Amino acid sequence: MTDLDRPTCFGDLETVFPMGEDGLRHTPDACFACHLKTECLRKAMVERGGLEVREAMVDRAYRAGMMGFWERWSRKKTIHNAKAGLKENRR
Repeated sequence: MTDLDRPTCFGDLETVFPMGEDGLRHTPDACFACHLKTECLRKAMVERGGLEVREAMVDRAYRAGMMGFWERWSRKKTIHNAKAGLKENRR
């Protein structure tokens, strides 16, 4: 499938995984009917905005006591490296 075959919302974080009124992100009902929903959400989550969402999830889990210091450090380092990789690809 080419980029031209995908809908314009494909991989757009604010469209496919917007912030809800409760302060959490939710997938809209319209996306559940789309056959590209999994691929689309994966693409959105590896872009810069998605990496920031993942970083916030790590911080929230750490504050809630769901992960320890070293796991938090490791995950944040992985996200930091992914962000740096995005910057390298844009050059």
